[in-house]
Amino acid sequence: MNDAESLRVDRYPIDDELRDDGSVGPELAHLARAYIDSPRALIFRNPSSDWRLFVVLLPLASRLSLMRNPIFTRLTRAWGLNLRFLGVDRDHRIHDFHDLLTDRMLASLVDWLGSLESAGGRAEQGLDLLFEALADEMLTILERAGPARCAHLALAQRLEPGAPATIFERSTRYPDFLAQLRRALRDGIVDVAFYGRALRSIDLREAAIEQRIASQLLASLDPVTLAKLERTGAGHHLGAYNWLSLAPRQAAMRAHVLTNLPAFATLFAEALVPIDLLRAEACEVEEGFGGDPSHEYRDHGARHREAPEFDLKRLAAQHDTAHAMHWHALLARAVDAGQDRAVIDAIAGRFAIPANLVRRIWRERPGSLGQPPGWQLGEILRALDASAWPADTREWEALIARAIPAAAL
Repeated sequence: MNDAESLRVDRYPIDDELRDDGSVGPELAHLARAYIDSPRALIFRNPSSDWRLFVVLLPLASRLSLMRNPIFTRLTRAWGLNLRFLGVDRDHRIHDFHDLLTDRMLASLVDWLGSLESAGGRAEQGLDLLFEALADEMLTILERAGPARCAHLALAQRLEPGAPATIFERSTRYPDFLAQLRRALRDGIVDVAFYGRALRSIDLREAAIEQRIASQLLASLDPVTLAKLERTGAGHHLGAYNWLSLAPRQAAMRAHVLTNLPAFATLFAEALVPIDLLRAEACEVEEGFGGDPSHEYRDHGARHREAPEFDLKRLAAQHDTAHAMHWHALLARAVDAGQDRAVIDAIAGRFAIPANLVRRIWRERPGSLGQPPGWQLGEILRALDASAWPADTREWEALIARAIPAAAL
């Protein structure tokens, strides 16, 4: 039996003043009402036998009346860029369905949210919209989905608020509200004390709602795999979680490598998860490839995993070059075989850096290195090889800034 819930931010004493036209002006009062009253997340528990949880993270729809007009399609599209649609399947793997949010689906979702505000909408209607998006790739019944079943596994996202690539991106959630609050301060409509109280209430609300949403997601994941991930020190990295969950027999070896190289969590997810998926698809290994391990990337017959036609981040990371495929396949074999030395050599070969550099990262586990995405990791490692080892956090930040110009972020 499915259970639907709409999560909103908590109420605070300052709300009455924020929503009062006479105190803060009509524009800020309107945006404050939208911020306080609009649903922040839609939770659907056990929507079907194949799916344990659907979570839709909604940015602030302060212009909902405009977005319902077909003329303002660009507003709807810009709003949809910041929307998250996550799903946990019956195997406890977490998916990010952002790529399935078409213009038509976003328009239907906006209409449904508008009907909720007028008390005429039903939660089941929102669930129908989500299943309609999944039906385009036959994901409503996983046994019939084929390769598309794992095409949308979350790879780089994190659950920790404030972390890079977090699913809780505050800067894009309510930009209109914050901009109007700052404008009211500049125009003298509100004073500094009121502005500070408003910001503190926002921080408290956001921290509370993010904790509630994260708790819902964590409760739907596999507790054994989640415990292994938490012991690695890599944090709640959803891609690393999926990497561990895809191979329960090899999860211990993978967790061991992740414990020593937490900075490479995104690389392991982006580069090695596709290998697991292709291994699962293949019925038998094609003959004629000799000892070249890169054959694990090749498709078998007419079946292949559906992938985006143009993935800029993956292209920048150069994961699909012949050189990268070769070393990724060697890395996957070494990790699952528990061969630490071969893991280090494979990473060194992948990025064309000395193996001793990887050994030092393995030994010291520098927290200041963070968990850079694949398209940044290679540049950072090569910059690290060309300079002295950073002595503190400030030097690490300076090295990363030199390796990755701000214009590229």
